[in-house]
Amino acid sequence: MEAIWKTVSEFFSGSGFALFFTGDNWKCLIMIAIACVLLYLAIVKKFEPLLLVPIAFGMLLTNLPGAGLFHEEYFSGGHVHWENLTGGAGLLDYLYLGVKLGIYPCLIFMGVGAMTDFGPLIANPKSLILGAAAQLGIYIAFALSILAFQLPFMDKLGTNVQNIAASIGIIGGADGPTAILVTSQLAPAFLGPIAVAAYSYMALVPVIQPPIMKALTTKKERQIVMAQLRPVSQTEKILFPIVVTIFVALLVPSAAPLVGCLMLGNLFKESGVTERLSKTVQNELCNIVTIFLGVCVGATATASTFLTWTTLAIVVLGVLAFMGGTAGGILLAKFMNLFLKNKINPLIGSAGVSAVPMAARVSQVVGQKENPKNFLLMHAMGPNVAGVIGSAIAAGVFLSLFGR
Repeated sequence: MEAIWKTVSEFFSGSGFALFFTGDNWKCLIMIAIACVLLYLAIVKKFEPLLLVPIAFGMLLTNLPGAGLFHEEYFSGGHVHWENLTGGAGLLDYLYLGVKLGIYPCLIFMGVGAMTDFGPLIANPKSLILGAAAQLGIYIAFALSILAFQLPFMDKLGTNVQNIAASIGIIGGADGPTAILVTSQLAPAFLGPIAVAAYSYMALVPVIQPPIMKALTTKKERQIVMAQLRPVSQTEKILFPIVVTIFVALLVPSAAPLVGCLMLGNLFKESGVTERLSKTVQNELCNIVTIFLGVCVGATATASTFLTWTTLAIVVLGVLAFMGGTAGGILLAKFMNLFLKNKINPLIGSAGVSAVPMAARVSQVVGQKENPKNFLLMHAMGPNVAGVIGSAIAAGVFLSLFGR
């Protein structure tokens, strides 16, 4: 009997249940609870489920004591310590290389490009300016983050303050893959909190944007009816991704991987001769990479980095970035109306954040509530897809300024 008890005792002491009671592992229980809440929001409330489910499950896996699926120390200092990966590494350590090396976000962008119609942007080039203005939130949040981390109670990040500030600011672009790419390069320790914040706010677009849109516009402005967009030729659609890739890659070389993959995916769609490639990129490739990306990002959300003042700052500053992006597009549209004969409905400016196509749909819904005969969806898609390009360029700027 004593031998049996000893065997059971040794088995339990080596299990993950016992490890909860050693050191700071009790914090893992909090992280597991947070992961379950995120799973509830994704499955029951349908908040960005395609990415929030794998992110939450990755968070669950990495906070199970003793599982050894992910080791933060193998990627400490922002570098890959290859010598540690030759033995004893977990499954997620190997999969995380796709995030760290910038592979997964670029492949996701290729899928986004294959699913995007740049026709409304080509038909109304002015919407490119609105998409650029919506990136205002990125730079506002960057500046506020720099100031916030000077507060005495905040975690001291030393010379890396500008890196984490850039990573927080990019949340304002409402583009998850871009936020992941920038953070994995500049502030990898905070990848989990930033990714969770970015995708949570993207899911809350219909909640966050309408009050800002109504506060910054008059009823008369929301009722503006815009003329129908001109037809866009197939030749224009084929030339667009080629021209944009050349121009952006020369202007901001650091943005070339994201913009290049985005435009390659779009060229697959618009060329008319690569239908199989277009379907593969949109479906199989995009779905597989989404799984790997989500689980790996969730795996970085360990208790030691997630349960800090920095995470709280990310949540607060992230929503300010998102709100600033929404306001930037609206205010520029109002300013442009001072000089335009054919007025722009300012509501489409809010779609400049790159939550495609959700932000454009919000513009349509808010506009139709004021004027049932108003159809803003296609007009809003212009700044919406322009926002994707704009956020990629902003990411390139940050990477060229602060990248190692």
